[in-house]
Amino acid sequence: MPPIKQQTEAWLKNVIIHYNICPFARAVVEKNAVHYCIDEAVITEENLQTLIEEAVRLDNDDEIETSLLIYANAFSEFDDFLDYLELANQLLSLQDYDGVYQLASFHPRYCFEGADETDAANYTNRSPYPMLHLIREASIEKALKFYPNPERIPERNIKLTRELGLEKMQALLAACKT
Repeated sequence: MPPIKQQTEAWLKNVIIHYNICPFARAVVEKNAVHYCIDEAVITEENLQTLIEEAVRLDNDDEIETSLLIYANAFSEFDDFLDYLELANQLLSLQDYDGVYQLASFHPRYCFEGADETDAANYTNRSPYPMLHLIREASIEKALKFYPNPERIPERNIKLTRELGLEKMQALLAACKT
């Protein structure tokens, strides 16, 4: 099995970028401006510390556009991950990062509220590992200025993943780990 970073890069390239799930990802990846932080910790407090360290990394390095915090050993259960996401957002707020950074969440068993687990649309946020995407809000605002109708991105992704179907989405994600 390839290392975690390679699996994540394969997911970005072969799912997120190839199917244009995030229309902003290609430029950031091609610019080599993604920092991959593989967090091996299993203690939530240590994971939260790593999150703040990544925010500080972004504070101090303008060459890095965004950071992916990949949880190699923690949060295998989706509900535990959602609890962690809530804590992570609270911590960013407590550290005065409101309006500076935003979190996007991904998980191998991601399931939107009210959706069936077998809905292919969940694959817009399913990834090889639990991960948080720490994004500069200024970068989001800048990108949105040049993208028409960004509010339609989720609708487009839901339609696309459902058209591709559950089996295809499962196969795409599985292929990233081989």
